[in-house]
Amino acid sequence: MSAKPSRILGIAPNSRGFGWVVFDAPFNARDFGMAFVRSDKNDRCLRHYERLLDWIEPETVVLEEGSPKVHRLRDLHHALRVSASLRDIEIASYRRADIQRCFATVGAQTNQEIAEAVAKQVPGLAHKLPRRRVAWTSEDRRQTLFWAAALVITHFHDNGDQFLQGLKRAA
Repeated sequence: MSAKPSRILGIAPNSRGFGWVVFDAPFNARDFGMAFVRSDKNDRCLRHYERLLDWIEPETVVLEEGSPKVHRLRDLHHALRVSASLRDIEIASYRRADIQRCFATVGAQTNQEIAEAVAKQVPGLAHKLPRRRVAWTSEDRRQTLFWAAALVITHFHDNGDQFLQGLKRAA
């Protein structure tokens, strides 16, 4: 009998909804998608998120740490955390600086560079890679997929470093 694979769900909310990515292992994206809502944004996002939790049954949910500038997004972040906690799902969170530090090892600092690095490592997402943004356009909504994936990759990266440091201390 094989053990159920560890599932990590990355969520990246934005002003129009959220992007999500599920990983079974580093660089192995099992599934991904975007939820976009027009009205009652927090309620609809939360309902969609809870359906994802029921369907995916993740061990860990990874979110961006820090308070978004928009009050509605702060409330949504809080609701996402509470919903996962009520289901006894581990919550991991990383600051933007943590993600940039993780991806700096491959020379990626901007959102676009991070998205391109994710697309190289997770081929299943490559076809969703947004074009480079020009100054007068808004960010492509697909960017949330890559930010969600970057959160999970940062989670794997940091946990791997902690695991290796623990092995060094034990030796």
